[in-house]
Amino acid sequence: MADIKIKRYYTRNVLIQFAVALAVFIMLIVWQRDFFTQVYTQNQSSSVGWVINGAIVLLFLAGLLRVVFLLFRYMRDEASINRFVLNVRMGEDPLKQVGLDSMMAYRYETLKTLHRKRASINHSALAATLLASESSYNSFPKFVHSTLILTGVFGTIVSLSIALLGASDLVADASQTNSLGTVVHGMSTALSTTMTAIIAYLFFGYFYLKLTDSQTYLISRVEEVTATTLLPHLQISQDAVLKEYGETIEATSKLLARLNHSQAMYSKSASEMTSAIKQLEANTRAEQKQSQALQDMLAKISDQQIATNVQHNEVLQRLSAALERLPISKAKVAKSPPKRRTPKA
Repeated sequence: MADIKIKRYYTRNVLIQFAVALAVFIMLIVWQRDFFTQVYTQNQSSSVGWVINGAIVLLFLAGLLRVVFLLFRYMRDEASINRFVLNVRMGEDPLKQVGLDSMMAYRYETLKTLHRKRASINHSALAATLLASESSYNSFPKFVHSTLILTGVFGTIVSLSIALLGASDLVADASQTNSLGTVVHGMSTALSTTMTAIIAYLFFGYFYLKLTDSQTYLISRVEEVTATTLLPHLQISQDAVLKEYGETIEATSKLLARLNHSQAMYSKSASEMTSAIKQLEANTRAEQKQSQALQDMLAKISDQQIATNVQHNEVLQRLSAALERLPISKAKVAKSPPKRRTPKA
């Protein structure tokens, strides 16, 4: 499982760079706090510098928050793409632990819907739609990126105008010391607004470019997964249909051959079973005939035994009658006493 893990964390690396750059920027301000205090707080006789610099910082922070929000969103999308690819390679549900609001999930559901409706899939149209949809999220950062440098120019122009007003008053009346302070105030404000706009523009511009790079990278990942993983399985082309039909016809032919073989085996088994049943019936009939013959023989033997017994009885009765008709023999037997033996001396 370790050899199929997807290790791509482009957006997370951008966020790490942002955290490091922000920490370095804060450390630089702390380290040069005397310089920044002198530029931004001293020689400020009016609130013009505070208003312009505050507007620049507010615009910068708003754009930066939007950039960070989009980077976190793209980081979740990148994790969803990695998880989607891992699920496909492991043979699991592609949307398992994948954010349903991610670009990859939306593309997968779109392709499944088109495939279910048997519609043709136009990959170029899907890619253009995704690019246009994601580009709309960068409208505010793009506006901030284009406006920051102009705010610095605007602050410089306003500050120089203040300085020129002070210089004109000083030329008109050299005794007015306030005019000299106005000139210094205008030049100081021009320096502070220009420096604020340049620093904010450089910092924001770098991470705005990183944001667009992250967006381009994620869109390319989505299109790569779509072209290499999803379209071969979900796109319905003429060649794929012909191949599928060919495979279906081949499988059907094999199935018919198996059915014919099975039918032949069933017919053979049925004929053998019929022969066995006929043989069993013949054997049963033969056994029935043998049993009937044996019963007839036993009946004859029984009748003969009964007849023999009757004849014996008749003979015995005749013999008894004959013996009863012989009285002389019985008298002689009765009158003759048994002889006694005399013992010898």
